[in-house]
Amino acid sequence: MKYNFDQIIDRHNTNSLKFDFAIQRKRPQDAIPLWVADMDFQTLDEVKDALVKKSNHGIFGYSEPTDRYFNALNSWFKKHHNWDIDTSKVVLACGVVFAIAATIRALTKENDAVLICQPVYYPFEETIKVNNRKLVVSELVNVNGHYEVDFKDFEQKIVDNDVKIFLLCNPHNPVGRVWTREELEKIGNICLKHNVFVISDEIHSDFICEGHKHTVFSTISKEFEQNSIVCTAPTKTFNLAGLHISNIYIPNDSIRRKYKLEMDKIGYSQSNIMGIIACQAAYENGDEWLKELKAYLKSNYLFVKEYINNNIPKLSLIEPEGTYLLWVDCRRLNLTDRELKELINFKAKVWVDDGYVFGQGGSGYIRLNIACPKETLRRALENIKDVIS
Repeated sequence: MKYNFDQIIDRHNTNSLKFDFAIQRKRPQDAIPLWVADMDFQTLDEVKDALVKKSNHGIFGYSEPTDRYFNALNSWFKKHHNWDIDTSKVVLACGVVFAIAATIRALTKENDAVLICQPVYYPFEETIKVNNRKLVVSELVNVNGHYEVDFKDFEQKIVDNDVKIFLLCNPHNPVGRVWTREELEKIGNICLKHNVFVISDEIHSDFICEGHKHTVFSTISKEFEQNSIVCTAPTKTFNLAGLHISNIYIPNDSIRRKYKLEMDKIGYSQSNIMGIIACQAAYENGDEWLKELKAYLKSNYLFVKEYINNNIPKLSLIEPEGTYLLWVDCRRLNLTDRELKELINFKAKVWVDDGYVFGQGGSGYIRLNIACPKETLRRALENIKDVIS
């Protein structure tokens, strides 16, 4: 490989949320952090070089993306997802969660219902509640280790609660599903039938496992396109989360005007110049880096799977179809969520995301971030084995 993903880079004392704030987040200072979804790998050299060049220029004034930025965006999605994106319909934001919150405020009023399928990325629930909207949950169903949407319950929840918006997570975090085109068609048709607008979070779309294919929600039909926004970002793909840049595709002109009005109310205008530069450089140059990264992540997954099967048989993995986050079933330990948290985070000293924070259906699970050097994973798994064996 051209890139050395085995290299352990010390992230302590770098203002890293993942490494430097254990005490503030009520975890042991020396816990191995495998929680929040950023990677312990340096981004590609072309991104670093572009940022250094801008830094050496020394002027960081108000900035906007140029045609070259949008050409890079279009080329990436056309090549990797067969999506010929109309960049005139793209609005930049400082993050996907920010865009979701803004869209909820733009399209609904207080106490309107917003639907999610839990267990799901916990900021979905937080964003709904903090904006004083009604949270409605249709639980995903675990069928022999494979999560599915309960479409009967999904539609009934929409009808019973007069749902206005559905937050779609595709690929799904934390359970690792890559929804099939057929599943997305069912979701989209139910939402069209009941006038439910779809916000599709596709931030993990570049991490798809072999044998699976990501379908951009808006590409399924013109009707779906006009009834949705698609949230994308280079931040997960290229480890740029701290640069706060995302690209939000809003093809419906009326919806886009409402969204932009919400931006005006907030006072958000130009994006972070370093985020713009990094995004452009990544999409222009990131193919080889991402290819090698995905191969490394696959080997990490196989390492974890084999280690757990051979050494911690009371745990089991939900087979991932996408993302670099593993959903680990710990229910055979017969522990409460509090006991499981104490065992993994404090006794084993492995800082994970506790499953229950993703919703009721996450009880008894943990989410494990495997985007780190294999040696880090080995140490973490040995710690867990020692407290369970």
